[in-house]
Amino acid sequence: MSMVLFASVVRVRDGLPLSASTDYEQDKGLQESKKHLKGLSKKLGQFPDRCSLRSGLYNINFTSSLGVGYMMVCTENYPNVLAFSFLDELQREFIVTYDTKRINSALRPFSFIEFDNFIRKTKQRYNSPRSLSTKINLADMQTEIKLRPPYQLSSEDIGSINGFSQHKQSKYKGIAPNQMLEAVTLSGIVACILSVLCGALNLLRGVHAIESVLQNEDEDFNYVIAFFLGTAACLYQCYLFVYFSVWRNIKSFLAFAMICLCNMYLYELRNMWQILFHVTVGAFITLQIHLRRPQGKAPDYNV
Repeated sequence: MSMVLFASVVRVRDGLPLSASTDYEQDKGLQESKKHLKGLSKKLGQFPDRCSLRSGLYNINFTSSLGVGYMMVCTENYPNVLAFSFLDELQREFIVTYDTKRINSALRPFSFIEFDNFIRKTKQRYNSPRSLSTKINLADMQTEIKLRPPYQLSSEDIGSINGFSQHKQSKYKGIAPNQMLEAVTLSGIVACILSVLCGALNLLRGVHAIESVLQNEDEDFNYVIAFFLGTAACLYQCYLFVYFSVWRNIKSFLAFAMICLCNMYLYELRNMWQILFHVTVGAFITLQIHLRRPQGKAPDYNV
């Protein structure tokens, strides 16, 4: 009989168990699978956001999103489409019920043990597929699984978890789709265009400043540096808006600070309105970078 046997919610950064279903099964194969699940939970950050592992007569499936992992053990013949729908329901309910600050500050295992009531009820529903209210949307999920199937973990991956193959840690770097950014908004496009415009103006003024230095040795070469630094900061803001980067918000703030400093230094060559324009555009795109957050998960399952 195909069914969900065990499910748990863990924190990705350290594998701390936050909640889990009550388990009364004593089958040795299932207990071995749960050991694999526990080992995987401590290394979720090394794997793509959606994975499966065959463990004897059982499958281990898990997804991760926004620093939280959702894991399950099911029988080997349990359909993938239902397994990941089950995990998706756990994810949606958990992120609505508990905020990120509370999750990150949890110190004790099973700090959200009350969530096991929802896990139990959801597990019962998914162990009776005929009662699923989402049955009409399974076609959408099947399409999603076909387009981006879960990564199939192997015995080598289990070996790397146990410390036998440490070089495997970087194997999945860049695969996980949580490095994708949210869709671009109209205000973001405007901010990016204005930032490119400011960069172009700085570049043009920098070229003229070089000509002035070559013609007159008394001219301050630091103006040239300020113009080109301003150009670099504006273009780097555009890069941060378009692409994901570690410490992205901090980098954008530092780039904005550079724009402000360059315009302060150039106050003798620009009037107040020009300086205000450049600083305002810098602040605007910095805000848009902050608002365009990384996607926390793969495309929705539509269930």
